[in-house]
Amino acid sequence: MRVLTLSTLYPDRTRPGFGGFVERQTRALAARADVEVRVVAPFAVPPTRLAKRHPAYRALAGLPAREIWNGLEVHRPAFATLPMIGGRINPWSLARTVAPLLDSIRAEFPFDVIDAEFFYPDGPAAVRLGARHGVPVSIKARGSDIHLWGANPACSRKIVAAGRAADGMLAVSAALRADMIALGLPGERIRVHHTGVDQAAFRPRDRRAAKAALGVRGPLVVSAGNLIPLKGHALLVAAMAALPGVKLLIAGRGPEQAALAAQVEQAGLGDRVWLLGALPHEQLPGLFAAADAMAAPSSSEGLANVWVEALACGTPIVITDVGGAREVVDRAAAGRLVDRTPAAIAEGIRAVLADPHPQAEVAAAAARFTWERNSEALFEHLSGLVLRHSRESGNPWLRDAV
Repeated sequence: MRVLTLSTLYPDRTRPGFGGFVERQTRALAARADVEVRVVAPFAVPPTRLAKRHPAYRALAGLPAREIWNGLEVHRPAFATLPMIGGRINPWSLARTVAPLLDSIRAEFPFDVIDAEFFYPDGPAAVRLGARHGVPVSIKARGSDIHLWGANPACSRKIVAAGRAADGMLAVSAALRADMIALGLPGERIRVHHTGVDQAAFRPRDRRAAKAALGVRGPLVVSAGNLIPLKGHALLVAAMAALPGVKLLIAGRGPEQAALAAQVEQAGLGDRVWLLGALPHEQLPGLFAAADAMAAPSSSEGLANVWVEALACGTPIVITDVGGAREVVDRAAAGRLVDRTPAAIAEGIRAVLADPHPQAEVAAAAARFTWERNSEALFEHLSGLVLRHSRESGNPWLRDAV
């Protein structure tokens, strides 16, 4: 089976951790002897004059149009977006940009299916491209693509149209699947597809030695994720005032970094709360294994990879009751579900620290999340779409999807 993976979430040299979970899933699928994969990882850029003023866009503009990234052939086309209104036009712009590239790829790699790995803007563009080439399309929902863009009426219409035009859909959790159905997507075509974890890398270690490697002694809480309001790091920092003697390490970068640093300083927590910046993914196992708890008070999620990665290291998690949280925290050893307030977060952390479970017992909560299982399910899903696809996927919803 020849798979064309389309994803606006995919790592590159300017953002090595961006969409790392998509890359790891794609690599696991490509490792199968019965699958070939090509990756198209588009990225949005504003008009040239605006792009030149922004360092992030200048860096993206320097990416190669085609490269071998961790063993996979990856194409990186830039598609145009506009500030403020880009969300509404991005599916159209993405499809328009990628169409001639897919024509060229198909000449030497006749792909059987398009696997869109983020629902918006990738999904609406994918159904248009699938119809162009007469191949089935799968669209995967991960959380913010449904919760954020689905709250925008103009984008929501495109999401629903794309989902109804697609041959099949995936959701990272049962809770996200329910949200998709509530939005108007056909539930009979949505399959829950849990993430995977590299169980060889993310595993329990000697916690004292792992702490020593980080220069830490005593109770330790860690968090990892983009520094954006959705992730709730400001609430987590505020919770630390009620946890004397506990240290907090936050890995990630983003627009809230300066505000968080100021918050730490103003609260007098500089000796206990450290902002680590972005860490390579290969450093996360050591970070999680050192912690007595991993905290992530997000306002919304699908099913976060950091949840199961921390558990696989034998580290309980303290998270808000969002998305697939109840599918992960399904036993006392896995941690606590808390309200999204500093007081509740602090109480959840305090409870986990006061009642530690053996690391092996905690890690057992993540045993079912493997890339092997993820890859097998994805192969079964995509090959099923290919087998059932006997005609072009044109239908009335296709016209409204882009």
